[in-house]
Amino acid sequence: MTAFKLVVVSAGLSKPSSTRLLADRLADSTVRRLALEGREAEVTVVELRDLAVEIANNLVTGFPGAGLRAAIEAVTEADALIAVTPIFTASYSGLFKSFFDVVDNDALTGKPVLIAATGGTPRHSLALEHAVRPLFSYLRAVVLPTAVYAATDDWGAAGDGLTDGLPRRIDRAAGELAALLAGRAPAAPVLPDQVVPFAEQLAALRV
Repeated sequence: MTAFKLVVVSAGLSKPSSTRLLADRLADSTVRRLALEGREAEVTVVELRDLAVEIANNLVTGFPGAGLRAAIEAVTEADALIAVTPIFTASYSGLFKSFFDVVDNDALTGKPVLIAATGGTPRHSLALEHAVRPLFSYLRAVVLPTAVYAATDDWGAAGDGLTDGLPRRIDRAAGELAALLAGRAPAAPVLPDQVVPFAEQLAALRV
């Protein structure tokens, strides 16, 4: 059975990055949940930090470099996305937004997207709902109900009677993504355009 293509987009700026750590945990949990359904997934990570210069050049020139082109193709051909951004000034990072600005507006139509974010304080958690979710809704993606926010204090915390800990939130969101994917067929591979030799084109015109 063909494996699903799961693409993780991480907009963390540092190495190591809590944004990348959250992205990896969401991907690992999704792969495990799919395995319980007897399905496989191939995970591709797009680290936007490494593409920052190419993204800026593309915004100015309109032409993507090789690395950015490969990232855009991976996102376009994916069966689902996990998109994780740090929160700056109560919104997604400029790098995160700039990347999706250069992705074709129709590339995410109908595509499942699990959104997540990291930040220093729990006060920024609503940025997922007032900034990140509307972005992907505008792109006509299928945004999963559970969004995962990880503040600094969430790492290693077990939660309380009113709030689930981070591991449980990760598992719940991954379960939603796995359940949605399990009911779908993996996307068909994109075949390269067939090049018709000039002699054949000329012969066809003479008929």
